[in-house]
Amino acid sequence: MKLTTGLNPYGLTYYLGLQGAGTPRHNPNGAGLEGFIKLTEELGGKAIELWEGWLKDMSDADLAALKQRLDTLGWKRVLSSGLQHGDIDLLLRCARVLDAQFIRLALTPILCGDRAAAGPRWHELVASVHEKLEAYAPMAAAAGVTLLIENHQDFTSRELVNFCDEYGPSVRIVFDMANTFPVAEAPLDFTRVIAPYVRHCHVKDYNVQFTDEGIRLVRCPSGDGAVPFKEMFEILGQHNEEMVACIEIGALEARHVKLLTPEWWHGYAPKEAEALASCLRAARRNRLADDAEWRTPWERNADHELIDYELGQYRKSAANLKALGLM
Repeated sequence: MKLTTGLNPYGLTYYLGLQGAGTPRHNPNGAGLEGFIKLTEELGGKAIELWEGWLKDMSDADLAALKQRLDTLGWKRVLSSGLQHGDIDLLLRCARVLDAQFIRLALTPILCGDRAAAGPRWHELVASVHEKLEAYAPMAAAAGVTLLIENHQDFTSRELVNFCDEYGPSVRIVFDMANTFPVAEAPLDFTRVIAPYVRHCHVKDYNVQFTDEGIRLVRCPSGDGAVPFKEMFEILGQHNEEMVACIEIGALEARHVKLLTPEWWHGYAPKEAEALASCLRAARRNRLADDAEWRTPWERNADHELIDYELGQYRKSAANLKALGLM
């Protein structure tokens, strides 16, 4: 499989000026899109994921100039938004002018696989996903664009495949390679189910710390954690001749998946013991000690450390992927 690897902005939220917007903790001198492009160049990336917020105020002339710049660099491009709040008309217009084939969409705001915390709202969110995909899939097909739905710590592998089967070939998957743990699935098990539908990957990793309630997922450089990228890309390569992938680092807040509590399982179908055991076994790779510090500088209120922290993790990720032959 031909793999084209670049960067995703969501692990650089403080450096880019996206984290804490409108609060005293916001970085007013965020590097923005220009800084993101320069970092992608520095790390040798050949693909870039463009956040909708950077594009919404651009004219067609601005977008055409950006397209020319990306064409000159020879970069693949993916647009990035969310299904619940994204402006589909804007995204399709930007995709047309930028000549972007893919629009990435997070489906719900649910995190840590915690459907129970949403209560009845979980079922309302699922209904909303169906409603929006039913409306947007024909629009994307007419525009020659593929909507990429993400496993954003909310849906299982088979649920994502069901969305694709229901709404047709203009709906496919962007695979966040670390987000199998939040829905209690092992990375390789998840990959085998969704592989024929994957068109783009977020190369993200976590160090896992076991707790009395479940597992805590702590951001780390891609390649330093529990995710077996090499083996996962080998599976994906059995179904895809080429793939775009972007390095992403996890959020500045650790994710606590409370899968050892009865409440967490509300809203899920029954799970075989062997499948859960596979997930927990996979989570032990490069795991954090039970008493290790898990808080990021953001969680420790050490904002002065954040820029070096974020940039350091991206640079280490690029070095790791190059060593694995994945960049």
